Amino acid sequence: MSRLLDVVGARTYADAGVSIDAGDDVVARIHSAVESTRRPEVFGGIGGFAGLFALDTSKYVEPVLVASTDGVGTKLEVARLVGHYDTIGVDLVAMLVDDLVCVGAEPLFMLDYVAVGSIDPPQLEGLVAGIAQGCRAANVALLGGETAEHGGVMKPDELDVAGFALGVVERGEVLGPERVRVGDVLVGLHSPGLRSNGYSLARQVLVTSAASLLEPAFAGAARTLGEELLVPSVIFTPCVLAMRRELGVSVHAVAHVTGGGIVGNIERLLSGPLDAVIDMESFATPEIFYEIQRRGPVGADEMVRVFNCGLGMVIALDASAAEAAVALARANGVEASVVGGVRSGVGKVVLT
Repeated sequence: MSRLLDVVGARTYADAGVSIDAGDDVVARIHSAVESTRRPEVFGGIGGFAGLFALDTSKYVEPVLVASTDGVGTKLEVARLVGHYDTIGVDLVAMLVDDLVCVGAEPLFMLDYVAVGSIDPPQLEGLVAGIAQGCRAANVALLGGETAEHGGVMKPDELDVAGFALGVVERGEVLGPERVRVGDVLVGLHSPGLRSNGYSLARQVLVTSAASLLEPAFAGAARTLGEELLVPSVIFTPCVLAMRRELGVSVHAVAHVTGGGIVGNIERLLSGPLDAVIDMESFATPEIFYEIQRRGPVGADEMVRVFNCGLGMVIALDASAAEAAVALARANGVEASVVGGVRSGVGKVVLT
């Protein structure tokens, strides 16, 4: 390479809106959080060009790798207005690993990508602390990530985050709609909040200004609207994996109720001439969903097409295993109930 010139009064990367020093500060701050997610299969440490994970193939006859990628949507805007991002990291992990477990996979590791207008080390430290918290809950290694400072492109207080996760499942144990049959019972895992879906509509209806986030979420609420909208997603993965271990082939398929709401996601459990019947009285719908309806106004049909309405995940399984599945969920700290069943039909979700 030709010799570079010394220039008096030269421009720096920081002048263009990118601080290398702030980036180094973030790496130092998040080191312990990342280390707290380490699994035995991880080797190497933070700061390398790539993460290393040694898959124990002796545990499988035909291991199938399963991947997912996602973000947290416009819930980030609520976090920006409130001024903290710690719970958003939990949401990111939940969106990734709870998709993987729908096919029966054990999540192994994840990577994150954060884009910011200007690096704020304490802010990013909080974000990664939340990601690490979610990883520990799901027994997932935070194997690596990237923080990109987009000076001059994003506003200084803008932030976006996305993730990628990898899991593994035995080929013969993949869950899916082809296993579902007439007579299956549907067990629902309850969600205390919106998780990370429907926030464009929720914000339009509820968030009239930043100040509105400091008001009670609804009449008689113990939390502010900001606190209610930032309730972190429950991570259902440990609960579903426990069902797989204890109930085996009795577990047939799993639906993660995210974008598309109750109707769109439970339809994904069905293959062939089957209907899923859901008793809407069999689980509690948190008050925040009724507040969205009232203040919209938003009709019932639209609510179940957009939001989880209190039903975060649905498992189709043998009727004989339903009671045990509910007990296992509760033993893992997740409220659950029998919410319906599968009958002959035309591939629709029927709400009663």
